[in-house]
Amino acid sequence: MPVRWLVLSAALVVGIGGGVGIAAATQAPGQAAPTIPTAPQIPNPRLDPGSQLNSVAPAFTLTDQFGRTVSLKSFRGKVVVISFNDPQCTTICPLTTTAMLEAKKKLGPAAADVQLLGVSANPEATQVKWVRSYSQAHGMLHKWLFLTGSLPRLKRVWRAYGIGAAVVQGAIDHTPATFVVDPQGRETRLFISAMSYSSVPQLAEVLARGIAADLPGYPHVQGATSLAPIKLIGPRKHVTLPRAPRGGTVELGPGRGPRLLLFFDTWENEVSNLSSDLVGLNRYATLDSVPPLVAVDEANVESSAHALPDFLRRIPALSYPVAIDRDGRVADGYGVQDSPWLTLVSGSGRILWRYDVATNGWPSTRLLLSRVHAALAHARG
Repeated sequence: MPVRWLVLSAALVVGIGGGVGIAAATQAPGQAAPTIPTAPQIPNPRLDPGSQLNSVAPAFTLTDQFGRTVSLKSFRGKVVVISFNDPQCTTICPLTTTAMLEAKKKLGPAAADVQLLGVSANPEATQVKWVRSYSQAHGMLHKWLFLTGSLPRLKRVWRAYGIGAAVVQGAIDHTPATFVVDPQGRETRLFISAMSYSSVPQLAEVLARGIAADLPGYPHVQGATSLAPIKLIGPRKHVTLPRAPRGGTVELGPGRGPRLLLFFDTWENEVSNLSSDLVGLNRYATLDSVPPLVAVDEANVESSAHALPDFLRRIPALSYPVAIDRDGRVADGYGVQDSPWLTLVSGSGRILWRYDVATNGWPSTRLLLSRVHAALAHARG
C-alpha cells in the first residue's frame, strides 16, 4: 500500500487533527480509500496507538533551525522520528512535540540512538527563523532538528509522505502525522496525533514503545504509562487547581455563578503578544457585574516547570487568578481546541459561549463584554 494513501486514510479513520479535511479532499473521485493496517487496540479512544508500516522512507534534504543542511540518509543507523509540524501552530503540534521529547526520555541510555526530526508543514512560514523560533519557545532548540526549505522543496517532501498542508479559510491545515524510521531507513510506524492535552503522556508511551521496537535489544521503556481511558474534568465537576505565581488554589465547578475562563500557554508569545493581551484583560476583570475571569495554564505542554512563573514575573500584575491545569484534564473536559481559548460557563456548569482567540484574535474589552452579555441573555431565554 502506498504510504501516501496510508497517511490519508489513517487521518480519516482516526478522525482527528488539522489534516482530516485535506486528506479527504486529496482522494481521487470514486476511488475507495484503502484499509489501513490493523492497529493494536487500546482503551483510550482519544489516542492513536499507531499503524505498522514497511516501506522505504522517502529521502529528503532540508535546512535545520541553525541554517545547516540536513539529509535523512545522514541518520542511517539510528531510529529517526519524523513529525510534520506547523512552526506557528497553537493546536496539535505542541502536544506532539512534547510527546516526542517525553518518548525519548523514556528510553534511557538507548535514546542516544534516536534522532528527533520535525519537518515544517506551513506553506506560509518556510523561513529558518520560524523553525528556530518554535524550537526556542518550546525548549527544544538543542533537543531536535526542525527542518524547512523552499516551498517547492517542502511540497515534494509533503507529497512523498502523504502530508496535506495548505491554507484553509485563513488558517494552516495539515496532517498531524509522525513516522518512526528504523536504522535501515524503513518506515515502521505511523501515528496521527489528536487534540487531547490529557493524552500527551500516553502518546509518549506508545511512541516510546514503537521506537524501542526498532532499537537493538528492544530496550526497556521507563516509567510505564497506563493507556486506560482518562477521566476528564468538565464544567459540571468540582476541581481545585493550584494557583500561580504565589501559591494558593482556585476552585472551579458548578454552584459559583457564571465564570469566564481563558485557557493559554506561555509559548504563545512566539506568535502573538501574549503578555500585553493578558494584561489587557485586567480591564475586563476589574469591571462590576461581569462573570469573574480565571486564566488556566496548560502546564503539561509548557517547556518546563519554570515557564509559567518566569513568564508571570516579567509582566505587570494581573487582576485575575491564574490556575494551573497540570495534566490537561480540565482543558479537555471544557472542550478546548486551540490556545488561547475563551469559555463562558453558567453557574450550573453549562458551556454558554466559546471563542477561539488563536484563530479569531483577541477581542477588545467592548467586544468581550458584548459576547458575554449576549450569551448570558440567551441562556436566560
